[in-house]
Amino acid sequence: MTRSRLQVLYSGRVQGVGFRVTAKKTALGYEVTGTIRNLLDGRVELVCEGTREELEGFRVGIQESGVQRFIRHEEISWGTPTNEFRGFEIIR
Repeated sequence: MTRSRLQVLYSGRVQGVGFRVTAKKTALGYEVTGTIRNLLDGRVELVCEGTREELEGFRVGIQESGVQRFIRHEEISWGTPTNEFRGFEIIR
């Protein structure tokens, strides 16, 4: 199976609402690796790798986890995996 890399920049009221913790818990249900972190400009950055199907499912799973109401916009980009991740982590 071909692996991909997904980067999503979330904007809206996405910091201070448990967004990163929710994403980490959601990741447990998918075969993905990566990181999620707050950015200084108020956005949250998700970078993860897996099959495209798993990554799409994970992205939808985050939305359906209850945080959708905080997301105003998602900036999505796809790339080639670097295989740098060993699990899914919150970067502080």
